[in-house]
Amino acid sequence: MITLALTGSIGMGKSTVARIFADLGVPVFDADAVVRMLQGPGGRLVAPIEQRFPGTTRHGSVDREALSTAVLGSRQELVELEAIVHPAVQAERAHFIAEHGGAPALLFDTPLLFETGGENAFDHVLVVSAPAALQRQRVLQRPGMTAAKLDAILARQMPDEEKRSRADFVIDTSGSLAQTETQVRAILAGLGLATSA
Repeated sequence: MITLALTGSIGMGKSTVARIFADLGVPVFDADAVVRMLQGPGGRLVAPIEQRFPGTTRHGSVDREALSTAVLGSRQELVELEAIVHPAVQAERAHFIAEHGGAPALLFDTPLLFETGGENAFDHVLVVSAPAALQRQRVLQRPGMTAAKLDAILARQMPDEEKRSRADFVIDTSGSLAQTETQVRAILAGLGLATSA
C-alpha cells in the first residue's frame, strides 16, 4: 500500500483535489473532517477542549469561531490545543488504515503536514498550490473570513514556496478542474496505480 499525504496552505484547493482522488477510487482520510466530527455534537474532544479553553463550546459541540479566537496569536495556546486534538486524530487515522488495509493507495488530506513534522510518515507528499492572489481571492469569499484572519492563519503556516520545495509532487490548481484532474491522474499513473474512473 502506498501512502500519500496531501497538503497545502489555506485556499489552495486541497478539498477539491482530495475529491478527485476519491472519485478515482483512492480512499481519503480528511483530517479536517475528522476534527469537525471529534469536536461536533457528542464528540470526544468537546469536554477536554472546554476544560482547557472555557467558553469555547455551545450546545454540546465546539464553537470553532470561539476556539479560533481563543488560540489566535498565541503559540502556547495553539500548542496546547494541538496536544488535545492530535492524539485523537491519530487514533482515527489508525482506524482508517485498518479499515482500508487492502487498498493499493491511501490519501491523507493533512493541512498542517510540514508544520507538525508529519511528512516522514508517508511514502509521498503532494502539495496543492496556486498563485497567492488566487489563494487570497478564494479564502476571502468564505463566510466569516477577513483579511486579518487570513493573515493570521498564513503567519502560522509554512510559506507555499517552501512547501512546494519539499513536495514529491506539486498539483497546480490555478487552471480548470479538468487540468487539475489530469495532474492527479498523471501522479497515480506515475506511481503505477490504476484508477477506478
